[in-house]
Amino acid sequence: MSIPSIAANAYRMTSALAGANQDKPLDKASTGAPDFANMVKSAVDTVVEQGQKSDAQALAMTQGKANVVDVVTAVAETEVAMETLVSVRDRVISAYQEIMRMPI
Repeated sequence: MSIPSIAANAYRMTSALAGANQDKPLDKASTGAPDFANMVKSAVDTVVEQGQKSDAQALAMTQGKANVVDVVTAVAETEVAMETLVSVRDRVISAYQEIMRMPI
C-alpha cells in the first residue's frame, strides 16, 4: 500500500465515520452508526500489514533478491503509517482527558 493509498484509506474511514461516504460502509453497531472499534482495528491491521511488507523486503534484500530502493520505500511507508497511528492515538487520549475534565 503506497502513501497516497494509506491517506485515501484513512480519509475513507473517517468519512464513513462521519456518515459522508456510504459506498464502502464499515460494520454498523446496533444504533446504525459506524463502529469505532472496527475502524481502529482496521487502521492497526493496515499498520501491521505495512510492517510485514517492510520486513519481507528487508529479508529479501539480505538474500540479494530485492532492490535497496524497494526496501527504503517499504520502510518509509511503514514509518508514515506508524506515525499516523500514533497521532490518532494521541488525539484519542487528548479527547478522553478533555472529557474527564468536564464538570458533571
